[in-house]
Amino acid sequence: MEASAKEMGIPEGEYREILKRLGRAPNRVELLLFKVMWSEHCAYKNSRPLLKELPKEGEAVLQGPGENAGVVRIGEGWAVAFKIESHNHPSAVEPFQGAATGVGGIIRDIMSMGARPIALLDSLRFGPPSHPRSRYLLKGVVSGIAFYGNAIGVPTVGGDLYFHEGYGENPLVNAMCLGLLREEKLKRSRASLGRPIYYAGAKTGRDGIGGAAFASRELKEEKEEDRPAVQVGDPFLGKLLLEATLEAIELDLVEGVQDMGAAGLTSSLAELAHKSGLGVEVDLDRVPTREAGMTPEELLLSESQERMVLVPREGKEADLEAVFRKWGLDCVPVARTIPERVFRVLHRGQVVAEVPAEAPTYVRLAQEDPKIKALRETPLPPWRWTLRRPSRGSSPPPTWQAGKRFTSATTTRWEPAPPWCRAGGTPPSFGSRGPGSASPPRWTTTPAIAASPPASGPCTPWRRRPGT
Repeated sequence: MEASAKEMGIPEGEYREILKRLGRAPNRVELLLFKVMWSEHCAYKNSRPLLKELPKEGEAVLQGPGENAGVVRIGEGWAVAFKIESHNHPSAVEPFQGAATGVGGIIRDIMSMGARPIALLDSLRFGPPSHPRSRYLLKGVVSGIAFYGNAIGVPTVGGDLYFHEGYGENPLVNAMCLGLLREEKLKRSRASLGRPIYYAGAKTGRDGIGGAAFASRELKEEKEEDRPAVQVGDPFLGKLLLEATLEAIELDLVEGVQDMGAAGLTSSLAELAHKSGLGVEVDLDRVPTREAGMTPEELLLSESQERMVLVPREGKEADLEAVFRKWGLDCVPVARTIPERVFRVLHRGQVVAEVPAEAPTYVRLAQEDPKIKALRETPLPPWRWTLRRPSRGSSPPPTWQAGKRFTSATTTRWEPAPPWCRAGGTPPSFGSRGPGSASPPRWTTTPAIAASPPASGPCTPWRRRPGT
């Protein structure tokens, strides 16, 4: 099995840690679970210690890091949920579907908080427009974003676009979504002990298998074998899922909600159980499928889109099923929470995998490149304020609710990077020479449209350099 671990790309040190935690050799299904659950995309095993250094509290913060999206109060009992994330790898391999499913995923993150999505923004980076590949990627990504947003009914109201040779092969595709909710309707990814966990939405297929692990590795070039790792979205089914989920929340039928995104059923169930301080047992025989003969690995790791997991309130199970039946969607119990802190998988009546639900965390020792240090210590020129008329789409349109007008100003404005981020031929991106060093342009844009910024959401799509 050690050879299989090496073939799957599991580092030798992590394989030894797996043996230690299990007290035995893992089977193939368990190895695949570790591969995705311990990937950077799912576990943040390298970045978590750094992200914890960011400020997390503020007067307006209703929900900080650790949930599907951040939520801030905007007054009179209303709140705004927001999140930004990248879909770079899928967009480099299949730009239309990669970008479209990025939009679909970020919308589900917002609605899982109990918020109705009202606006999308995007921040895009491509290689020089003179290159044929850059034009191909640009056309596909923009078309994918427009397709999903228009079909599901959430408008794109702003964003930015830059071209640089550093993004010639691998673009950055960052999508942000904004949603509106009443404070008392806020939902979290939680479940109490012994509760059933329902699978809701589209049936499971073989698309997107291994997407989380794919998104965690270095993408050197477009490969045909990577295409199955790219999900295929259906925004019209996504609209049905949106309305059904928000109706269930409005009727107070659920105690917990979780989007089924990266690593599919595995990550969503493990995340929900971890946040609840519990374990989970899933019965794969109950998972709705659209293809025959799917293996446990395929059922666990498929990233078929437009799916959610929900935890009904006690006694509300039939009502929850009725709501989703009305919208023509599957809604069936596939798992339950258990006191043991493990992820247990049943298939055809047998336990085919049982692994701890915790992932490791690493604190890496870093050595700064002398060139970067010299640039970082270069004095910054003073910031100059320029008053200008906001461009069209610089903030989402006002939302009218119960006779009250709320305008939420958001921005994904990313300036070209300071010079210390470009040393060694790396593409322009954010770097750090202290808190807020790279963010003043974003913050200064917001007061220019007469708004006070209550919170920010980081999006750090780092690209690993060879040898690091």
